[in-house]
Amino acid sequence: MAKGDFEKKAAEWSRKAAEWAQGRNGADNLSNACANVAILIVVIDLFARTWWLSLLALILLGYSWFRISSKNIAARRKENAAFTKQCAPAVPWLVNPIAAAKEGKDYKHLSCPSCSQRVRIPRGKGKVRVTCPKCHEKFDGRA
Repeated sequence: MAKGDFEKKAAEWSRKAAEWAQGRNGADNLSNACANVAILIVVIDLFARTWWLSLLALILLGYSWFRISSKNIAARRKENAAFTKQCAPAVPWLVNPIAAAKEGKDYKHLSCPSCSQRVRIPRGKGKVRVTCPKCHEKFDGRA
């Protein structure tokens, strides 16, 4: 096959893939998490050699693909938002555990009673008056 033919075929495949992807959800946090957990399970299964781990990995990969190729974008966004909200406290620990441990040692995190905005106050300062940066509500906190 000549070089020009290969480039034409590659361009055609690219165009077809782009047409297929239009109007679909695409990869999001939940589908990426499912795929990453599935890969981790496959690695564990290399040593454990159990059928149910292989099945679980296959189910997770299938669910990830379902989410990526879904045309019901509103429902997938709603599910992804709920997943992201549930995982928000764990993300700093997964991204940089050393910095998260230092942050937890040096600061205390409070939630505003009015708007639920998280506010960071330094530890060891005793009772402090906190002003929410979002809604400007004043409330007491103990560091």
